[in-house]
Amino acid sequence: MIKIISKNEEKVSFVTDMSETLANAIRRSVLEIPILAIDEVEFFKNDSALYDEILAHRLGLIPLVTEKTFTEREKCSCKGKGCSKCSVDLKIKIKGPLTVYSKDLEGKAKVVYDKIPIVILEKGQELELVARARLGKGIEHSKFSPGLVYYRNLAKIIINKNCDNCKKCVEACPQKVLSVEGGKAELKEIYKCDLCEACVEVCKEHGKEAIKVEKDENIIFFIESWGQIKAEEIFIKSIGQLNENLKELSKKIK
Repeated sequence: MIKIISKNEEKVSFVTDMSETLANAIRRSVLEIPILAIDEVEFFKNDSALYDEILAHRLGLIPLVTEKTFTEREKCSCKGKGCSKCSVDLKIKIKGPLTVYSKDLEGKAKVVYDKIPIVILEKGQELELVARARLGKGIEHSKFSPGLVYYRNLAKIIINKNCDNCKKCVEACPQKVLSVEGGKAELKEIYKCDLCEACVEVCKEHGKEAIKVEKDENIIFFIESWGQIKAEEIFIKSIGQLNENLKELSKKIK
């Protein structure tokens, strides 16, 4: 069972009855999705205040749109040497005074966000480099990670009949899950509840036990994309990677 709560290209959240074991396996498999990122940088000129190594690190963390046309270097016909099938070159040749942004990377690969600052060049300073991007996986380096994936138990909030409309539990809730309806606390946004139990604690402080927060059997799954691929694709591809790993494990067991 999967019930979509919200969905767009960048974020997806849904409620599911899958086990936590399976959910965690899918979460971990996200780091095995091939993602395009800058891996090698050759500097021809760098007059900026930052060392080459710092700039190379910054360039590696700039999200690049990951096209389906690229092949993993290990699986490419060039046998890992690097060719147009498995890698792409991006160039910067610019002179100050100005701020160098991600949009200044020129090549066949597209940056996800144009306004990521790289370095400030003062008058007369120059930056010239060639950056080579390739497909990699998050298990190698975080720059190849497609996004953030996490889950938690769905909350179950029980409001007893002895609730006397003091409103303290409603005011204490940081996620504004509760509201006052008909003289007592009522649920408004159950999916926002993160089981902090702030409402339960303030209720006890006033000598009452009118509200209880428990873990539901179902879990709520969150996927946030960095932009290289859509959030929905992250979920689908992570399941694909998990299936591949299970097939490989099955072969080794046999």
